[in-house]
Amino acid sequence: NTPAATSPAASATPAPSFDVATIKPHPGMLTMTGVMNTADGVDGAAATLSMLVQYAYGLRSEDQVSDGPDWAKTDRFDVQAKIGEADIAAMEKLNPADKKARRELMMQALLSERFQLRVHSETKQAPVYDLVVAKGGSKLKDAATDSSDHLRMGPDGKPLTGFMQFLKETSTAQGYSMDALAALLSEPFARVGRPVLNKTGLTGSYNFTLDWSPQMAAVLPGAAANPASSDDTTSIFTALGDLGLKLQPSTGPIDTIVIDHVERPTAD
Repeated sequence: NTPAATSPAASATPAPSFDVATIKPHPGMLTMTGVMNTADGVDGAAATLSMLVQYAYGLRSEDQVSDGPDWAKTDRFDVQAKIGEADIAAMEKLNPADKKARRELMMQALLSERFQLRVHSETKQAPVYDLVVAKGGSKLKDAATDSSDHLRMGPDGKPLTGFMQFLKETSTAQGYSMDALAALLSEPFARVGRPVLNKTGLTGSYNFTLDWSPQMAAVLPGAAANPASSDDTTSIFTALGDLGLKLQPSTGPIDTIVIDHVERPTAD
């Protein structure tokens, strides 16, 4: 998704907002960091402004946030934002993508109000990995024709689609597109170190098992996006190779959010 070109204050239509929110400097030791959804809002634990911007604009990586003061990537804040009951009821009627978009707009409004954040979007060329089919060809199973008896079924009795299960050492996908796999590998917890673009040319949905599982301790959105260690990197590259896929270093267009103005948040 292309980020909004301006901060919500520039919009003629009032943005949806949280019912109540607290933002406080994070005290003491750093034990967990990230931004995650709760049933009635959003919680940020020891989150930097860059992490909050990443969440607010649906970015894959904190590296997609540029400019701004040094403290935007170093100062840490604890954020608790609650959604009003009426908004929760309205959001229950939305599909997952629209729910996500509404939460993002609420965070944009919060950052605009409390950090005086003003931004614009740019598309930049940056280091990426292209997800491609290896020389030997794809070894993925077409979900439309896979009749395995171990498939997970939904309430309608049909196989689940867009489903990924993480176990200790493996990850099992069902009805998964290559766009979805590229997005997954772009997440911080995958730890490949750069965004992944789908260049496989495979347009179907597939069932497959990766002999790899992400570091679940880093599964929070906005968790540290450090490149994987050599062992982790080898395992994900090898696991993809076993499926006839490959991550190929490249340069490609990446949506970024550029901070034009920001101030430290007002005290609660």
